[in-house]
Amino acid sequence: MPKPDLTPGAPCWADLMTSDLEKAKSFYGELFGWTFEGSDPEKYGGYTTAFKDGEQVAGIMPKMPEQDTMPDVWTVYLLTEDIKKTAVMVQEGGGQVFMPPMEVPEQGHMAMFGDAGGAAFGGWQPTAHTGFGKLAEPGSPVWFEVLSRAYPQTVKFYQDVLGWETETMSDTDDFRYTTLGGGREAKAGVMDAEGILPEGVPSNWQIYWGVENADAAVEAAQRLGGQVVRNPEDTPFGRIATLTDPLGAVFLIHQDLSQASAEGQA
Repeated sequence: MPKPDLTPGAPCWADLMTSDLEKAKSFYGELFGWTFEGSDPEKYGGYTTAFKDGEQVAGIMPKMPEQDTMPDVWTVYLLTEDIKKTAVMVQEGGGQVFMPPMEVPEQGHMAMFGDAGGAAFGGWQPTAHTGFGKLAEPGSPVWFEVLSRAYPQTVKFYQDVLGWETETMSDTDDFRYTTLGGGREAKAGVMDAEGILPEGVPSNWQIYWGVENADAAVEAAQRLGGQVVRNPEDTPFGRIATLTDPLGAVFLIHQDLSQASAEGQA
């Protein structure tokens, strides 16, 4: 398979901040068929890279002592060619800089931001670490989206700050959704989630991970200590479920029903 086409402004990487590295590796390794490679603990703090079929698909990072009270969480990183400029534009666009740009030795430069609706995300300017080696296949990310409590402001933020060329997919009272790019070339989305998110839950990015069979993956996740937030259901975009890992990090799984249908007709 060709390498993913990672567009500036689009998601280029994802990692998990976890309170138990070995438990997280065991869970995701069995669920998605990942293998893992550690890094220099002195230089990278125990950061571990996950691979699917030899291609890097995610990172797993143990919490630092000062992060003990923070929940386990997945973070989406958006590609930038100039992270210092992006940090300035984030503030000018109504967002926040949670962690200013810093160098990750030999790999690239990163920063942590909040968008205009409050959703946290990372910025990544690559050198050696160029991001996902595989996308849109089982065991790798298939979609990224922001659930936003401030939908118009959030769409404008990503247009102005990250250069998103957007397409409105739906604009009704029941469902408002905008994508980065359109059709099969779309790379991420923003959903109006003001009436969807539970009270107290802020705007947030979420990641959909590809699986061959959503129902089997849910059963496996439960067997491995995960929990079901939302049971599998068919949608126009595939069969989707929301889960947490054994340590509470939320993620989604996605089964491509068009492929299953094509195989059934073969």
